[in-house]
Amino acid sequence: MTTVSPSTHTDRDALLLERGRRVIRLECEALAEAERRLDAQFVRAVQLIAGSKGRIIVAGVGKSGLVGRKIAATLTSTGTPATFLHPVDSVHGDLGIVGADDVAILISKSGETDELVALLAHLKRFGVKSIALTGVVKSTLGRLADVTLDAWVREEACPHDLAPTTSTTAALALGDALAVTLLEEKGFRREDFARIHPGGSLGRQLLVRVDDVMVTDKVPTIGIDATMREAIVLLAERRGIAIVVDDGKLAGVLTSGDLTRLMERVEDPLRVPVRHVMTTSAKVATLGELGRAVVYRMEHHGIMAMPVLDEARHVCGVIHLHDLMRAGVA
Repeated sequence: MTTVSPSTHTDRDALLLERGRRVIRLECEALAEAERRLDAQFVRAVQLIAGSKGRIIVAGVGKSGLVGRKIAATLTSTGTPATFLHPVDSVHGDLGIVGADDVAILISKSGETDELVALLAHLKRFGVKSIALTGVVKSTLGRLADVTLDAWVREEACPHDLAPTTSTTAALALGDALAVTLLEEKGFRREDFARIHPGGSLGRQLLVRVDDVMVTDKVPTIGIDATMREAIVLLAERRGIAIVVDDGKLAGVLTSGDLTRLMERVEDPLRVPVRHVMTTSAKVATLGELGRAVVYRMEHHGIMAMPVLDEARHVCGVIHLHDLMRAGVA
């Protein structure tokens, strides 16, 4: 029976770690090079897309095609309508989706992919402007496109320099750079993002506001001249919070914790005025505020409920962490 020494295991583990780190290191270097090579062509690409009245047509073959699908999805989700067009399908009827106002992004490491070069010729007949995203700017694709983005990489992370790795990472990063730059150029806001991402947890976080979740029926308010005897009833009935108001405006907040601390130091806590116990610098929510912002403050300060105020600091309701959680915000 052959035994393997612990040192052999250790050497093998170290080798595996180094291989993984080498891949990440090479991809980091490729991204740094992509950043360094970004030039006026990138500006032209952004301006070309921003000024387009049509859609963005993204095309690529193989792994470049997979990157292209992701770039098209990112553009669409950030306010720039885009679609992926497979070069092979394009010559079998799918060119019907292309319009003269569209802009095409063609992705190829070599810039000599036959299907893409053929597609570019068809697109030119339609009057479509084109952006080549290639690792060889002097390639056929790079020379014939209206704008060329340099996605050159020194080598693939694959030890045989064959499997697309660093090259696809660089292409993906350039696509993200286009999408985010366009997002900012167009003034795409959180509200715009929420409008086209209404589903799932992301949509809930971006869409749910304080007004949608707060309690407005039987808000636990109490006058500033009241005593703790009156406040205790509210604390027991209204989920552990009493909101002290003076002429309708917030004066302070009482919680079960305030009551507990009061009982530890005073023999007859029921006769104590609420103004002597309440927290005057209470954390509050405001009408129209995003629910997730309120959740962050609640979790940061260890708060279970907050009064909701309008611009004049009038109490409009109360919001509870549990209600926000049920709404899918937390």
